[in-house]
Amino acid sequence: MKILLTGGNGMVGRNIRDRAEQGRHELVAPPSRELDLTDAAATESYVAQLKPDMIIHAAGRVGGIQANMAHPVEFLVENLDMGRNIVIAARKAGVPQLINIGSSCMYPRAAPNPLEESAVLTGELEPTNEGYALAKVMTARLCDYVSRSDPHLSYKTLIPCNLFGLHDKFDPAVSHLLPAIIRKVDEAKRTGAGTVEIWGSGEARREFMFASDLADGIWTAVERFDELPATMNMGVGTDHSINDYYAAVARVIGWQGSFTHDLSKPVGMKQKLVSVALQQQFGWMPATPLDEAIAETYAHYRTLEEASKETSK
Repeated sequence: MKILLTGGNGMVGRNIRDRAEQGRHELVAPPSRELDLTDAAATESYVAQLKPDMIIHAAGRVGGIQANMAHPVEFLVENLDMGRNIVIAARKAGVPQLINIGSSCMYPRAAPNPLEESAVLTGELEPTNEGYALAKVMTARLCDYVSRSDPHLSYKTLIPCNLFGLHDKFDPAVSHLLPAIIRKVDEAKRTGAGTVEIWGSGEARREFMFASDLADGIWTAVERFDELPATMNMGVGTDHSINDYYAAVARVIGWQGSFTHDLSKPVGMKQKLVSVALQQQFGWMPATPLDEAIAETYAHYRTLEEASKETSK
């Protein structure tokens, strides 16, 4: 197949590219300067000319709590525009299959855990990333509407749990939890700091999947698209407390200091664990243990840091 991948230079997109089987499919992953998904006309023209057999929509503006709270307008509007434009362009061009990558932020803040796919749009969203979540919900619903209105088009949504891994963002202004922890603990080790601060009590629970595993799951979905439910979570099936993740990173990196807690900071939802019942029925589960995934991500981070030092000389 000819597959159009959006967001090919983001963390999810780059892992999808890394896991692409050589020669099996023609994967087209244009950079944003070549395909501006916020431009509806340009997106429509690009898709019409390319005529892909499938689209994997992995593009988006992403970030942690700090970034979402600082730029709510951008997180809503940019993700809304990208999702709408690529789905409508695909529909107009008659692209038969589309895999939309959603987010567990789509679930209501008070939904019972584990979060089942049917819980989307059943309650109030988490305020700290509401704009991003609204855009993701809209795109997923649009995919559902398109599939219902045209029997020749099948547009489906995968909802991954929180992600981390190779090609992640480690800048504290935009990073998610685990890369932020890796950077903080690494700095503490290198500067000899005895403590590292955790936002909140550290008791909130999160589920994290290695991005390479998600890429493997997405390629499995590509190969078995017809068996894929219209909406399906992708997760690991277990969660850990924020304190547990700090302890795991310290263990992997080899830092032996202690942690403090700033109880004035926002922490988001108390728990966010997705149900993997449909995923298990589909027949796929991630394979990389947490400590191994952290070790690979940390090695990647150190490579980036050393390369940055060499460039700045």
